[in-house]
Amino acid sequence: MHSKSIVIHAPHDLRVESAEVAPPAAGEVQIRMAAGGICGSDLHYYHNGGFGTIKLREPMVLGHEVAGHVAALGEGVTGVEVGQLVAVSPSRPCNRCKFCLEGAQNQCLNMRFYGSAMPFPHIQGAFREVLNVDPAQCAPATGLTPGEAAMAEPLAVCLHATRRAGNLVGKSVLVTGCGPIGILSILCARRAGADFIVATDLSDFTLEMARQVGADVTINMGAETDGLAQFTPDKGTFDVLYECSGAAPALAAGIHAMRPGGTIMQLGLGGDMSLPMQAITAKELSLKGSFRFHEEFHTGVSLMQKGLIDVKPLITHTVGIDEAVAGFDLAGDRSRAMKAQISFA
Repeated sequence: MHSKSIVIHAPHDLRVESAEVAPPAAGEVQIRMAAGGICGSDLHYYHNGGFGTIKLREPMVLGHEVAGHVAALGEGVTGVEVGQLVAVSPSRPCNRCKFCLEGAQNQCLNMRFYGSAMPFPHIQGAFREVLNVDPAQCAPATGLTPGEAAMAEPLAVCLHATRRAGNLVGKSVLVTGCGPIGILSILCARRAGADFIVATDLSDFTLEMARQVGADVTINMGAETDGLAQFTPDKGTFDVLYECSGAAPALAAGIHAMRPGGTIMQLGLGGDMSLPMQAITAKELSLKGSFRFHEEFHTGVSLMQKGLIDVKPLITHTVGIDEAVAGFDLAGDRSRAMKAQISFA
């Protein structure tokens, strides 16, 4: 069987290529892909050939936010059925290293996360028409559209951060950066009990999306550079900061609006940033990183199925696999795109 894939060769050299796909081996599930979301890391590979010290060293299939229908089952597979829609988790830990055995699979020493140039040879991604996966990666998504199911991955990222943030009931939350991760963080924080949520960004389009999903206040920091000043008196306002931009100015402004004892959740990956350590120390702030997810993937699918988190407004554009280049160009346009997805159907 032949399957098309979306392959990055170098910056702005994205190709749709065809390759032979084997039948599922024993213990494997074959997925006929339906939808895949273009992520910020995919865009880094597309525009820059990598990010930070991670550089593309060989052609690599992109993509890790995917969902599709079960096409075939390898010998011995149970728990999923042919024809069933499933969200496919890109998290493939070894379950043998010390971190996996401690229950921290997101820190696996031998992680095979789809579409990653961290190791060499690279871990090929999931933007393929047909893909063989492990049954444990499949979260049944009955009742969702393929596009919604493909949002399970970024939602899981935000659920993991929300878990690390601790109790949010009645808390005041600041979200800096309103791309898909920022918008999903608003949804997760509200679902976890946050009372007051403020969102900042540099784009009116993304801030309007933040308002639509329930942010109480939105601030365009480009037009209103001191927009957070109203929240800085009396040692600050916010209990939790979701920093989703990866930009040092956003982090610094957010820290000055935090109240003593608050928690900074750093999700944005923009490279190393300088920190206002004096303010962090004097306010006794906790600085926490949040990296990927594991069991939260299935939780995210369940919450969407129950109607407790609605991701449909985030999916602003869908293009066919043969329009992949146009889709990638569109996905990076913060003036009109939130989440652009590839349709493999």
